[in-house]
Amino acid sequence: MEADVVHLRETSDPYCRWPSGSATLMSSAPWRRLVVLGDSVAAGIREPLDGYRDLDAAARVAEALAGAHPSFSYRNLGERDLRTAEIRERQLGPALDLRPDLVIVAAGGNDALRRSFDEERFIDELTSIVRPLVAQGAQLVTIGLFDLARSGLVPEPYAGPMAERFDRLDVLTGRIAADHGGVHVDNHSHPLAADPGIFASDRIHCNARGHAIAAANLAGALGSLLTRRVSEPPPNTAPLE
Repeated sequence: MEADVVHLRETSDPYCRWPSGSATLMSSAPWRRLVVLGDSVAAGIREPLDGYRDLDAAARVAEALAGAHPSFSYRNLGERDLRTAEIRERQLGPALDLRPDLVIVAAGGNDALRRSFDEERFIDELTSIVRPLVAQGAQLVTIGLFDLARSGLVPEPYAGPMAERFDRLDVLTGRIAADHGGVHVDNHSHPLAADPGIFASDRIHCNARGHAIAAANLAGALGSLLTRRVSEPPPNTAPLE
């Protein structure tokens, strides 16, 4: 009863509810080895918030998958403050060694914070991370960022140029995910993407509500993958005449 009271705000928050049927889909999910790579978003850096579970987005989804599959394993390699090239250097090798069948990548935020953000370099670096993981058999999921630049928490004159860079980051990341058969979690255009109430007091990371919302979006993206798997015909089968 006490836990129900503590988390009452989260359970009644419509933006934190997982899409209908998510629990059933998770129970049928084929994935048994989830690995998360990336920066502080991947690592789940957050600020606690009364009424919400103090658990990051990826861990929430891993918890649901583990509950459905006793053999499920989860490893989060994320580290704060890393650029995409550093993520590749520090995390790709260990991730490949773990042989995940589901991989979540959150990268590029620290690159796009800088005015020197180089789109072509980012494309090359993120591709060099996801391509070998997909080639090894992992299902790819990339994470979009909430719209901090338009939240009012970033002072002008920095907010405008930052918003433009992060818009491009989201487009590029989504394109790379699609090119590798993956799905991009669209946090960037969420109705609360620029709501200052989902961010931590450091004005960079999310609070627990932001992570609860991101978890619901992630569950929805995984659900879309599972639905797509069911609807796709088996390989090498011709349609009926």
